[in-house]
Amino acid sequence: MMGWRVERTVPHADKCVICVAPHTSNWDFIIAELYYGSIGRKAGFLMKKEWFVWPLGILFRKLGGVPVVRSRKTSLTDQLAERAREAERFELAVTPEGTRSLATTWKRGFYFIALKAELPILLYAIDYPGKRIVCTKVLHPSGNVEQDMKIIMDYYRPYQGKYPDKFAVEEIGEASGETDQRSQ
Repeated sequence: MMGWRVERTVPHADKCVICVAPHTSNWDFIIAELYYGSIGRKAGFLMKKEWFVWPLGILFRKLGGVPVVRSRKTSLTDQLAERAREAERFELAVTPEGTRSLATTWKRGFYFIALKAELPILLYAIDYPGKRIVCTKVLHPSGNVEQDMKIIMDYYRPYQGKYPDKFAVEEIGEASGETDQRSQ
């Protein structure tokens, strides 16, 4: 697949949240879709509603896109967790950075969807220097958000996106639970 290789030691789950990072380019979406489709799986994904215009909206919905209205303060996490609990299969891919630009604080919605629906989080990295798609860790949310996010940040620390200067992981203090930012 375009010279990319897969390093996956975690089994797929019929119900899970898939955390994907780094996310620094639109190519991340294409690479992830090609990979996931090549193994016969389909995951939904969140995308800002502005992308769901004709004709792209038809394509994105067919691929599993869920439009997100960012200005609305409804609980999307509650809605998606409920959908996950009721579904026979639920695979949702989320880029916690929430943007292809530099984000020094990651969004936590993916974590709360998994926590509320009691789903595992599969940690997938798209590592450009090695042309690797890596999934070697699954996290079962404990409810201790800061502790679990530290595990997630530590997992993603060694990976680089297509544009490394647009990728950052948070430094999350172990004892205090305080967060400082550090760019990788």
